[in-house]
Amino acid sequence: MSEPPTQPRGFLRRCRSLVLAASCLVSSLGCASLPEPAHEQPDLDLQPVQLESARGTVSAPESAAIIRRLERQAGQADAGGDGGILQRHLAVEEAINTQSPLVLGNQLRLLKDGPATYDAMFAAMRAAKDHIHLQTYIFADDAVGRQFADLLLEKQAAGVQVNLIYDSVGCLDTPASFFQRLRDGGVAVLEFNPINPLMVRKDEWLLNNRDHRKLLVVDGRTAFLGGININESYSSGSSAVLPGKSDPHDPSEAGWRDTHLQIDGPVVAEFQKLFFDTWTRQKGPPVARRNYFPPLKPQGDHIVRAIGSTAEDEDSLIYSTLLSAIDHAEQRVFLTNAYFVPDPRLMKSLTSAARRGVDVRLILPSETDSWAVFHAGRSHYAALLRAGVKVFERRGTVLHSKTATVDGVWSTIGSTNLDWRSFLHNDELNAVVLGHGFSREMEAMFEYDQTNSDAIDLRRWNRRSPLLRLKEWAARLAEYWL
Repeated sequence: MSEPPTQPRGFLRRCRSLVLAASCLVSSLGCASLPEPAHEQPDLDLQPVQLESARGTVSAPESAAIIRRLERQAGQADAGGDGGILQRHLAVEEAINTQSPLVLGNQLRLLKDGPATYDAMFAAMRAAKDHIHLQTYIFADDAVGRQFADLLLEKQAAGVQVNLIYDSVGCLDTPASFFQRLRDGGVAVLEFNPINPLMVRKDEWLLNNRDHRKLLVVDGRTAFLGGININESYSSGSSAVLPGKSDPHDPSEAGWRDTHLQIDGPVVAEFQKLFFDTWTRQKGPPVARRNYFPPLKPQGDHIVRAIGSTAEDEDSLIYSTLLSAIDHAEQRVFLTNAYFVPDPRLMKSLTSAARRGVDVRLILPSETDSWAVFHAGRSHYAALLRAGVKVFERRGTVLHSKTATVDGVWSTIGSTNLDWRSFLHNDELNAVVLGHGFSREMEAMFEYDQTNSDAIDLRRWNRRSPLLRLKEWAARLAEYWL
């Protein structure tokens, strides 16, 4: 691999932050607010849970039998055999979201950090026979980015159609020549909401709306999603500083801790639809004819729902689904998130759950690439700790994961941060997984990160310096725009 550009990452991140901040002021003089979830207290007895399979809709009796079997396999079924905690979370999930199906028959692979994720993505792309769809916030012109670009061009030359969506602000520091090389090689390239208003294809210039999704779909059969962008920050994983660097406490030098998910099975078609939805809304050019929706057979036992949110949505489904899962938690809520700037409704859900005896834990960054977000999030620690929420800060790495697991049966991985920007201004993408087996993997990963984190103690926190309090106050004033 050739050496990456020498332009400092910190400067480029500040440029992106300035563009986003300016776009907020341009787009609106007033502040929108996050809506109350439409189904805050769904009726769990309203109707049977409806599942989808590779063959179509599963009947209500068969769905109930499948859920009972999954409960028995996990040793969690109620004595009466009517289903337990999994049944209740499935009912909540069904009530809160009727726009995308709960799909049976999927195989999942939890991917920790950049190296493992990139290896899996490269393997899938090398094996592609028909098409590759890539949607990303950051596609850097560095060693990792060029490795991706070279492989995409190689596959395009071999007859595999490559369609790419990249975000204009996320790729602010990537030269136009990088994407022109892909276009010249036959790749269909679409820039999401260009910064240059003269290049906008829609009726209005929505600079503040960014495509924060990270999605790779290969041959319509395998999907990857999560928090990992395409750039060299992820090249060393979370256990070491970046090559040629020395300071693990410098976010521009520390390795990044992130999480991604590989999915094989029928739900991949739902992620494929979300890719095409972005392409259509952005008025991308006609795509070459390929077998984008092949017949999909069951690959495993996992129940998965694909959820996409956009800035145009009246109610973010990702936000509503997460709040609903927390509001109905019975035992535990484990959240890991990179950018934590909670709105009042999320704060209420977290503190209320803790006060009713749910074990609520948050793993948040101790190092960050965003000063304002970091301190705005910290300004909420005291209220969380007083309510009984346990807060931890991850050591020795830049935490970028966006994951949650609730009650050992409900989990989510995706691109969504716990901040106003993700819920109001960004296009985001998450997978929700219902089942005991995958939740055990998620909880094991959470315990690993907690072991490598420092617990925040309320007494010590209350004795923090006036300077820290001032930073928190200043950042809190701007938290809507972060």
